[in-house]
Amino acid sequence: MYKPLRRILLLGVFAAAAMLVLAACGGKSKKSSTASSSGSATTAAPSGQQKGGTLKVLSNEDFDNIDPGQAYFQLTYEWLNAAVRPLMSFKPDNATQEVPDLAAAAPTVAPDGKTVTVKIKPNIKFGPPVNRVVTSTDVKYAIERGFTKQVPTGYIGAYFGVVEGAPTTPGNYKPISGIQTPDKTTIVFKLTKPTGGQLAQALVLPITAPVPKEFAQKYDAKTPSTYGLHQVATGPYMVKRLGTGPDAKVDYRPGKGITLVRNPNWDPSTDYRPAYVDQIDWSIGNDPAVAGNQILTGSSSISGDSPPAPIVKKAAQQFKDQISFTPLGSRYIAFNTKIPPFNNINLRKAVSAATDKTQLQLTRGGPIVGDVATHYIPPTVAGFSDAGGMAGPGDDFDTNGAPNQAAVTKYMKLAGFPNGKYKGPKIFLVASSADPAIKTAQAFLNTLQGLGFNVNFKSVEASTMYTQFCNRPSSNYNICTNVGWLPDFPDASTVLDVTFNGEHIVPANNSNWPLLNDPAINSALDKANQVIDPAARAAAYGAIDKTITATAAAIPWFWDKQANIESKGVKGVIAKWNASYDFSFTSVK
Repeated sequence: MYKPLRRILLLGVFAAAAMLVLAACGGKSKKSSTASSSGSATTAAPSGQQKGGTLKVLSNEDFDNIDPGQAYFQLTYEWLNAAVRPLMSFKPDNATQEVPDLAAAAPTVAPDGKTVTVKIKPNIKFGPPVNRVVTSTDVKYAIERGFTKQVPTGYIGAYFGVVEGAPTTPGNYKPISGIQTPDKTTIVFKLTKPTGGQLAQALVLPITAPVPKEFAQKYDAKTPSTYGLHQVATGPYMVKRLGTGPDAKVDYRPGKGITLVRNPNWDPSTDYRPAYVDQIDWSIGNDPAVAGNQILTGSSSISGDSPPAPIVKKAAQQFKDQISFTPLGSRYIAFNTKIPPFNNINLRKAVSAATDKTQLQLTRGGPIVGDVATHYIPPTVAGFSDAGGMAGPGDDFDTNGAPNQAAVTKYMKLAGFPNGKYKGPKIFLVASSADPAIKTAQAFLNTLQGLGFNVNFKSVEASTMYTQFCNRPSSNYNICTNVGWLPDFPDASTVLDVTFNGEHIVPANNSNWPLLNDPAINSALDKANQVIDPAARAAAYGAIDKTITATAAAIPWFWDKQANIESKGVKGVIAKWNASYDFSFTSVK
């Protein structure tokens, strides 16, 4: 998101996500789109640009998982949006209005909210090596595989768990009775709760992009599935295949790069994406400062993740037309509330009160790239004002800048440490090794050490931090320092439900990093998901945000305005829904 959206936010080279999780919606006026609502993509390149050429993408971070059913990371969504077609999507210039993608029209929600019907376009084909027309059964299989232990989809329970017959725990593949395909172009969702409006919004997620069962099932039989290494495209681009046979792998080199080329079976008459460039070469593992300078002084490159503070400052001062800022998500420091010592709420409050959020903000580049956060719903999502707006709920431990020493003293005493110093076992802190995330982690480490904590400080590559530690409750981390979240779609449920509802904690690809499992909060979230009136829904989630903030399960400290940079020869278009470049609209000279 922002895993997430929507998903996990970029860490190392400054970010945003989805609720689909995770940097905070704007951008320069030059970053606009030109296309119809659901088809007949514009093919003429923008003035001064060309149709064709190669776009180069430079990042430090790697992807979480290239399987569309397992991906839940802003960075992954950036290229996945060009390679697969979910039922619905967002145009780059609008992060609030969904448009049909694989779907022929917007979904229909029954008056009782328990049935959602979608018609899909009849003439979209899979890319090589499948080369056949997509049907509704391909969408059904794509969602069903997301409930399996082989394809642990991080958000499946939160948005699709209400489907009749949906498994409650990951297991082997089985058909789901509540996903029905009466004909080749119709898919119907039968729900156990009146949350059809929310499910209809969730159709933008890549889990709804079709997967051909006859091709994928042999890869899905493995744990985890290896389908991502053999994936079949439906979008204007496909991951380049290393061979012509049906078992050929795609050109993804973990920690090094990925190559996207044109999908020969893509029909522009079915799509709103113009798809200007011929090829996208994404290089991974670059030094952030070196990559930033290469982009600013080069001719055909863009940032995959956002640049560190010195590059942001340089671009804002010397290359103003080559940088943009897009608000979308939030960042926080997550405590593991299930194991000592941070199962002690007063200790969590003490550490929160001691944290200098303004100092953390400076590690990212200062106010130009984001505001100090005081709760979780970001300024771009309804419910923000209901949760307290910029000032926040007003808890004495939840500072809006400088530390509150009186609160530190109060809560350390309540936690059982009357002299203000922690006396206990060493704690395990996980951080991203990329700049600027590592600087944020080091600043927070100083805070912990000042309170007497003996810290086992482990810094790893960002995707490893998530997949091997923070997303795995069994890793027994005490603190995940560099987590961030994007809304999966513009609704407060996507900021709070996947991330703080104990009912959605899963053994792998988990996004409830504090492992918060409060029955009262779980129940409130379940009830809020059924509220239809927009104002009442915003108020309900705003109140829940206040309740979650009061648990001190995490330290919300930053609302992102993600920085993206490009070479002078690039006409970049920012996808506001993901606060990153939209490859299908970006062009080069």
